[in-house]
Amino acid sequence: MILKVLKPIFAESASSLVNTTSAYPGTVLFKKEHWVVDAKSLLGVLALALQPGQEVEVTSDEGEEVFAAILELGFFEQK
Repeated sequence: MILKVLKPIFAESASSLVNTTSAYPGTVLFKKEHWVVDAKSLLGVLALALQPGQEVEVTSDEGEEVFAAILELGFFEQK
């Protein structure tokens, strides 16, 4: 799923995102350009330095539930 960033993902928002994805036992990955990070890793998410207008691809073996949970945070919109 391709997501467009609506709000900068720094400290508090990155923590919320990591906590949300950590609630699921499967793998959740964020891909931006040549970076691929575990969405359950705070340092990984912060390393992406996501800014409004950028796009990130999210993949998961968890199914649609994790995508819905990520979208509910309000930091992204589906492209």
